[in-house]
Amino acid sequence: MRLFIAEKPSLARALAEALPGPCTRAKTHIACGDGNVVVWCAGHILKAAPPEAYGADLKSWRLDDLPIAPTAWKLEVSTPELLKTIQFFLRKASSVVHAGDPDREGQLLVDEVLGFLGYEGPVLRLLARDLRPEAVRAQMGALEPNVKFRPLCDSALGRQRADWLYGMNMTRLYTLLGRAAGYEGVLSVGRVQTPLLGLIVARDRAIAAFTPAAHFVLSAVLETHAGATFRADWVPGPEAECDLDEDKRLLRREAAEAARARVEGQRGAVMARTDDAKVEPPPLPYALADLQIDAGRRMGLSAQAVLDACQTLYETYRLTTYPRSDCRHLPEGQHAQASEVLASVGRSAPGLAAFVAQADVTRRSKAWNDAKVTAHHAIIPTPAKGARPQLSNTERAVYDLIARRYIAQFFAPHDVLQTKVELSVEGERFVATGRQIRVLGWKVLAAKESDGAREGAEEGEVDDSARLLPPLGQGDVVTVREARVAEKWTEAPKPFTDASLIAAMCGVAKFVRDARIRKILTESDGIGTPATRAAIIETLFERGYVTRARKSIVSTETGRALIAALPEVATTPDRTALWEAALRGIVDGTQNLDTFLSRVTAELRQLVAQGVAIGRVHVPAAAQPTARSPSSRRQAARNSVVRRPGRTT
Repeated sequence: MRLFIAEKPSLARALAEALPGPCTRAKTHIACGDGNVVVWCAGHILKAAPPEAYGADLKSWRLDDLPIAPTAWKLEVSTPELLKTIQFFLRKASSVVHAGDPDREGQLLVDEVLGFLGYEGPVLRLLARDLRPEAVRAQMGALEPNVKFRPLCDSALGRQRADWLYGMNMTRLYTLLGRAAGYEGVLSVGRVQTPLLGLIVARDRAIAAFTPAAHFVLSAVLETHAGATFRADWVPGPEAECDLDEDKRLLRREAAEAARARVEGQRGAVMARTDDAKVEPPPLPYALADLQIDAGRRMGLSAQAVLDACQTLYETYRLTTYPRSDCRHLPEGQHAQASEVLASVGRSAPGLAAFVAQADVTRRSKAWNDAKVTAHHAIIPTPAKGARPQLSNTERAVYDLIARRYIAQFFAPHDVLQTKVELSVEGERFVATGRQIRVLGWKVLAAKESDGAREGAEEGEVDDSARLLPPLGQGDVVTVREARVAEKWTEAPKPFTDASLIAAMCGVAKFVRDARIRKILTESDGIGTPATRAAIIETLFERGYVTRARKSIVSTETGRALIAALPEVATTPDRTALWEAALRGIVDGTQNLDTFLSRVTAELRQLVAQGVAIGRVHVPAAAQPTARSPSSRRQAARNSVVRRPGRTT
């Protein structure tokens, strides 16, 4: 008997469809023809044992026990029924096919089950990236020895054990230090959650410390010989260089007023005109993070709410594909299903039926690219059949976003002509810009305002401010009919929202100063994973480290005090980058698991010693933060004698 062990039920079903029949489905396995049986996990069905598993005395939290660093690691069973099924068939198996996801966590997930159950027979590795039956059959014909992927497993094991060592020890350490000063709760510290809290605290501090600064903009309304009018903005010349800040904003009103006086009512000429055709292809389908960001901006949904809706659409209704994906591309062979998928969208979301009817399935956007498909492909609708399901408002809204992105792949690119005109009036330089939509293309699918409250302009939204410039050519004469100087104010950084916090986790590299660290974080897609980011954010709420102020996520007094008490190395994403570099070294053979964990343990000893030397940390109970409103900050700046330039963020 050959036993296939899949990472999740959806993959198990795909394997069964590709295997010879007949197939008989049971609660925890699928029996197929030719002596094949498919069983499955449900993510990690084993978990790292808690400290007390290594000694009953470790159930109590004591500084003297830290750092806790097991030498022989133990696992506990989190899903007994599935493990029992795997064990039953493993005893009968002549060989095993490891069908975990083709990434390091997928490798570990099945390998740890085989090790836990003591299986020592032959194991082959199936790398399933495309779940269509014909694709799975092709992948079954390219099985490789599982031992080849041992370094990948060790890399995942290193990440898992290092997170356990760091999180367990640092949480116990700072909880005990907090209790020594009277704090009654748990002060959890983690490799990802604490740097994330650090980002929020740093943003809140920047907002609190921000002082608005005035800057000045000169705009003119110009008239052509034919009587058409348009607006242009003044570009300060070299003589005003000393009055500009680092972002080229003019800080002295007098310079703008002097230019206004020189040009008002005067004639000028067009010095140059450029027309730039911009063809914008449809945005790629969603990965989970992109979907969470978009849904957060459009509808104010939390990352967890979006993930929950995706899970229901995937597991209960089977309307969408696997949601915890970090990939925005699709297998090339899946393009053949386009008509079926679009038909399913039309049934499931009748409001999109008109767009489905306009879709051109002969189009093949850049979304279909086998080389860019990772462990999972992008989140798209499935070719589900049957009656329209009864979805909740949130589920319907999330499905609508996913479906629109998919439909967009079959629409023409958005074609815009962007025009820039440079003018000279009395020696002063002005610039006017305009844009003309030549082909609306996929942007016809832009979600409407009625989809919910949104934060800022959205991807795919038609720009109502687009303006046409009158016909202008080099040398054409224009007249300044009106010129005005406007006072503007720099704005404080914006507080984080659910959407911008997910974006910050993905793009955390931009918050890092060290170039080497920034490069690693860019290559590793930030901190957290699609499967964990929402839960990490929720943990910050549960611990009382952050709270909501309308749509904003802001730090509490507790969160700020914890960040202040921790060493800086614990509050930045640098550790994730350094670990990621080491874990890649394990995969390519330049490092090994034991050496990596030894370094982690040595660092923990130093951190514990530093904490013990402090003795106690004063962390107050969570409280709602207070802050001046933006309008009051602007008024305070107006009333101040000295105005300092600020940065617009």
